[in-house]
Amino acid sequence: MAEYSKFQQQAIRNFYENRETLAWQRVQELITELYLSDGAKRAKHWKSLAGHLKKIGVAQSTIDHLIEKDDPARVATLLQKLEK
Repeated sequence: MAEYSKFQQQAIRNFYENRETLAWQRVQELITELYLSDGAKRAKHWKSLAGHLKKIGVAQSTIDHLIEKDDPARVATLLQKLEK
């Protein structure tokens, strides 16, 4: 097993402590990308969004429903509800 310096250990610890915050930020960015994209790129963004929604604790059935409806506004509404 590799030996990490104190700096590396702290960086790794910070990453895992802030993992959920990073996922929230990426979900918000992907909503914007969904509004601006279409075709294959849009499908790629939905796939990435599904992974990040899973990381923040959204149920798979909800994620599937959002993808089926293909409406970024619904994802934004869900995020507003989850923030409260």
